[in-house]
Amino acid sequence: MYSFLKPYTFNNGATVKNRIMLAPMTNFASADNGEVTEDELEYYRERSQGVGTVVTAVANVTPGGKGFPGEIGIDRDDLVDSLSKLADTIKGEGAKAIIQMFHAGRMAPPDLLPDKQTVSASAVAPEREGASTPRELTEEEILSIIQAFGDATRRAIRAGFDGVEIHGANTYLIQQFFSPHSNRRDDQWGGSVDKRMRFALAVVEEVLKAAEEADESFIVGYRISPEERENPGITMDDTLAFVKELAKQELDYLHISVQDFFAGSMRDESDKRSRVQVIQDEVGDDIPVIGVGSLHTPEDVERAMEGNVPFIALGRELIVEPKWIEKVEDGREKEIRTELSVDDREKLVVPESLWKAIVNTPGWFPVKEHAKN
Repeated sequence: MYSFLKPYTFNNGATVKNRIMLAPMTNFASADNGEVTEDELEYYRERSQGVGTVVTAVANVTPGGKGFPGEIGIDRDDLVDSLSKLADTIKGEGAKAIIQMFHAGRMAPPDLLPDKQTVSASAVAPEREGASTPRELTEEEILSIIQAFGDATRRAIRAGFDGVEIHGANTYLIQQFFSPHSNRRDDQWGGSVDKRMRFALAVVEEVLKAAEEADESFIVGYRISPEERENPGITMDDTLAFVKELAKQELDYLHISVQDFFAGSMRDESDKRSRVQVIQDEVGDDIPVIGVGSLHTPEDVERAMEGNVPFIALGRELIVEPKWIEKVEDGREKEIRTELSVDDREKLVVPESLWKAIVNTPGWFPVKEHAKN
């Protein structure tokens, strides 16, 4: 038996049937008001049958934190019924349902925001062509956003989710507070690495407080990006200091967001060590670590887990092959799909909005023009 097929029980008592998670991936399929659509439910139903855990696409905790068109909303009480449909769909296929929550900060498209104005820790624009300069958040606004994460957690509980994942990665607001590039503040929320992690830790505290209203098996995870290319930017030393603090919280897992599990540092070409493995070696005895990134085959996953990383999240692999787990369990590894045809959308139960993004993104995954007859 592959080790990733074995069940796992968290310290809080929650048990998952295997160590594979569906990674959180934006699918652009929700309605404009944040409600989950039928196409989105079918997409998740198809991918919840084999994996032990599903982490949904990200959901915005405030109207001003929306990062994508067609994004799940968790910012209003009237969305709880919609969220319940999503939780029930995932759980109905035997997987744990975890919803990822975030605020996009300076990475939000202005056209999606009520006032067309992005916000961040400081008024520093991203180093991206055409990026707008955000407005620096006030103290009152910072406290309000922290509270919004707690309110969103309560909605997730009411909707029946098994847990929440705090999205502190991929350049969004929580990471923006931790980054010396986007955070130039000189108050309690910025400056030293200890001050730059305060916003994230305050969000964690608020979410954990809200989670006390759920069953003790309710899962709270945190996703982090280890480094940034910008200068100044997040370094591995910063991250190791940060994960040590995160490991002291009552979190259930730490999800490391990288494009390639085995890739070394993006800041120091001489450091070839896997960023996931570095973090596992530092805090893995204190908190379960989830690895991710370009792990296509069962052999890839097994190799990634050799360093005691207990979980692996698969993203694109489960879009291309929704039955990845089932085929492994049945000894049909050679039948795992590794490329797409432009004719495959309905067969793979992929929302048209996501399909358009896939076929229009060079290098996203090998795509054949048409399937053979």
